[in-house]
Amino acid sequence: MHHHYKTLIKLGTPIVIGQIGNLVLNFADTLMIGHHSTLELAAASFINGIFVLFILFAIGFNFALTPVAGPFIGRNENEQAGTVMRSCLWANVILILTLTALAVAFYFSLPFFGQPEELLPLMRPYLIVNILSIPFAVIACQMKQFFDTIGATKISMYVLVLSNILNIIGNYFLIYGIGGCPELGLLGAGISTAVSRCIITLLFCLIFFMGKKYRIYLNGAMNTDSEKTKDTFTQINKLGWTSAIQATIECGAFSLVAIFVGWLGTKPLAAHQIMLTASMFFYNIYLGIATAISIRVSHFAGMKEWKSIVDVTKSGFFIIIGIAAVMAVPVYLFRHDIGGLFSDDPIVGQLVAVTIIPLILYQISDAFQCSIANALRGLGEMKHLMWAAFFAYFVVSLPLSWLLGNHLGFGLVGIWYAFPVCLTVAGVLYFIILKVKLPR
Repeated sequence: MHHHYKTLIKLGTPIVIGQIGNLVLNFADTLMIGHHSTLELAAASFINGIFVLFILFAIGFNFALTPVAGPFIGRNENEQAGTVMRSCLWANVILILTLTALAVAFYFSLPFFGQPEELLPLMRPYLIVNILSIPFAVIACQMKQFFDTIGATKISMYVLVLSNILNIIGNYFLIYGIGGCPELGLLGAGISTAVSRCIITLLFCLIFFMGKKYRIYLNGAMNTDSEKTKDTFTQINKLGWTSAIQATIECGAFSLVAIFVGWLGTKPLAAHQIMLTASMFFYNIYLGIATAISIRVSHFAGMKEWKSIVDVTKSGFFIIIGIAAVMAVPVYLFRHDIGGLFSDDPIVGQLVAVTIIPLILYQISDAFQCSIANALRGLGEMKHLMWAAFFAYFVVSLPLSWLLGNHLGFGLVGIWYAFPVCLTVAGVLYFIILKVKLPR
């Protein structure tokens, strides 16, 4: 089992670094917007909380690329893996049209979500620029997933880190009006993010089309016959939509509770945005190792090495638990200072300090469900994963969040205490599915 630790760390570390780049970007976004205006931070909290579901749907949809292309990689049929890219592109065109239509509908329904009236003029332009960037975000998801699946995780790392650095610089100039730029506040952050998504897509495409190492995959994508394209297109769609729903459900509980938090007021909403940033700090780092689990499982599935699938999943879980333990200690010790990094409002800081406790409590459950879920993704077991996620996050989490936070009056901290429960339920259900579905 020890060699799995080495392989997962080697494969997962570049993904973790890329995820840390995203975390730094989210941190910088929240920090800059919060210091520019608490109202803008509250507006960003609501829009980001909902719009992230669109991005998660795109990421989840493209998870399907790994169980379809991964077995070809495991058997060294690399040109066949390239054919999956063409099919995935056509599937993503349909996805782009669907997500754009849903996002436009969300824009026109903003007044009906019961959010503070003074936030709507800030939300609308910020949401528009995010909608315009959807095509680039979706194609970037496909390219990243492909490079990760073939084991070229360093490519994703370089692209994400570079684009995030440019995004932070753009934020600084456009939010505060530095260097002759207009002071656009929250809108400036949205513009910078949209431009960053364009850059990510462009860089990934340049590497794929011009890199000599990837010529065999390009040949497979360009020269495949229509029958193969149709077959893999069907596979991608069959797995992609269920995977997207599952990924959206999984994180949707965290995002949709922004509606419940908005009913509590502007300051709890601002604190909730800070908490989401802190929770993503944990989750995105876990996701790097968990993605490596998914990649290795897909390769082993192609070789029918079932014992190796169990071993690599266990190894990944222990790595993630170790990371969680190291990260939780400083977060707990400095919980009273975290809110002040993002907002000058002392009430926001107090809310963050007490809400850190349930965040730390659910880390073991999160590590467990994250590891098992990605092993199931590598096996292509998306359908059962989706229904388990629906039960854990929608049937258990959302009603419990409303009950504790709004109905019983525990406020923001009550809403967050629902998450340790739902993550534990999810982990147990995923484990049962893996035990049933894995050949003995």
